Amino acid sequence: MKTFVVGDIHGRCAQLHGLLELLPRDESIDKLIFLGDLIDRGPDVPGCVAHVIDLCQRNPERVICLRGNHEQMLLDFLDGADTIWMSTATGSDQTFAQYTETPLRLLTEADFGAARDLIAAKVPADQIAFLRSLPLYHEDDFALYVHAGLENGKHPRDSSPHALLWTRNADFYKSYYGKPCVFGHTPTPFLPLRGRLGRHGIYLCHSAIGIDTGYNLHSPLSCLSLPDFTLYQSFADGHTATHHITAFIPETLKTMQRNIG
Repeated sequence: MKTFVVGDIHGRCAQLHGLLELLPRDESIDKLIFLGDLIDRGPDVPGCVAHVIDLCQRNPERVICLRGNHEQMLLDFLDGADTIWMSTATGSDQTFAQYTETPLRLLTEADFGAARDLIAAKVPADQIAFLRSLPLYHEDDFALYVHAGLENGKHPRDSSPHALLWTRNADFYKSYYGKPCVFGHTPTPFLPLRGRLGRHGIYLCHSAIGIDTGYNLHSPLSCLSLPDFTLYQSFADGHTATHHITAFIPETLKTMQRNIG
């Protein structure tokens, strides 16, 4: 049995399909985990959300999707709790335009209310319900899985929702030695240099494993397989890559590898 963990997708539906086709996953026994941030920035957000929902519904015991901070921002906007989702940096304009077939224009305070009403009407109700149902973490024999990181190295059940969704804590990145924790949220080029020494682009430092390998025309969408530590990547131009990682693997996972071998 293996666990395949996919980093932040951000609307890259074609890359997602290419990545999933690459995985040697046995759907009857292997687990597939998405770390959140299905939405915003990319060219096909509705397609990403619909496909992940379909995967989860067809195999709910073995396909898990976590909530990312972008899903949380959208939900907060729909609930009238916050308007941060409307800021340019989030890439919400892509999500808004793809669902509503209308460019996002915010010139007056009233425009925020109109935008909220329109996006609420255009995103299918089952997709909103799905986003609201997403858990903040998952755990199996191999690792902990969260969107952003842990609060002071604590177990996710003892970490605040804000930390699990938003944290960018240098101590966690550099000095976490607990059960291996796989996370996304912060693109790996922005993580500490020491954990970025491999050519594969993911982050490995002690027990912290970052797999959000960025979002630009050259960034791969990445999936890490545990406990074997094989990395699968798909790129915007359609090519793929596979890396068999052997260095900086947490000791608990090395032990599992030896036992399996």
